[in-house]
Amino acid sequence: MAKHKGAEHHEKAAAHHEHAAQHHREAAKHHEAGAHEKAAHHAHMAHGHNLMATEHAEDAAKHHTEEHGKV
Repeated sequence: MAKHKGAEHHEKAAAHHEHAAQHHREAAKHHEAGAHEKAAHHAHMAHGHNLMATEHAEDAAKHHTEEHGKV
């Protein structure tokens, strides 16, 4: 894991985006198979990972502003 706080947020955001993509792929497979309850579960998990990724991206932007922003 990266040591710089901003870099850590970017790494975590990327990991959550990757997890979201995996869950979307699983949702697609389940939809094709007609297993809509399983598809919905994976879609919901993907959405949760997306929210967490967005939160880390926002934290990275906040950190950058705190460190480099001039008011």
